[in-house]
Amino acid sequence: MDSKILLFIIKLIASGLVCFLAILLMSKKREVAWSVMVCGFLFSYAALIYELLTELGIIAFAEIQVLGIPLSHLICACLPALCFIIAFIMMLAKNNK
Repeated sequence: MDSKILLFIIKLIASGLVCFLAILLMSKKREVAWSVMVCGFLFSYAALIYELLTELGIIAFAEIQVLGIPLSHLICACLPALCFIIAFIMMLAKNNK
């Protein structure tokens, strides 16, 4: 088995477990900030699956580029981090009240 594919399998298993536990936590907390945090984990998992599919050649990335970077790769890299940033800001704002 190719080491790159093995690494993707390990990442998929670990990320799947993280998403599962994050969804369980969200069902217990029921706060908007935690929901946005879970969305970040889910987007991260989706980005990993997209990266795997493009690596295997099953799907091709979009031709639209921003600053020489494919838009789909840019979205996959920035969207989870953006969700985490929003969630942390919401948590900090709530704690400062």
